[in-house]
Amino acid sequence: MDITMYHYLFIGLVLFLMGIIGTMLVKSVVKVLILIEIMLLGVNINFVTFSTFCDGIKFDGYILSLFYIAIGAVELAVALYIFYLMYKKKQSDNIEKYNEL
Repeated sequence: MDITMYHYLFIGLVLFLMGIIGTMLVKSVVKVLILIEIMLLGVNINFVTFSTFCDGIKFDGYILSLFYIAIGAVELAVALYIFYLMYKKKQSDNIEKYNEL
């Protein structure tokens, strides 16, 4: 059995859906941030898949994936710092207590 483009796209879709469903169900801020990173991983898998199977010689998908990883790391750092400041104020990691910024 050959591994085709659709297998990789299915893995990316599963990771993205797992992230979306998890962010709706989980109440912890740190877990939500981890699930957002899992969603970004699913998108990166799709970028690399399309770049590998459809792009030919150009590396647009790989470059866009690296850019997306960098943006995700900066987003996570800023979100963790905001969470740290809010945790010092509320002493809880439950999302329902953070209805104001």
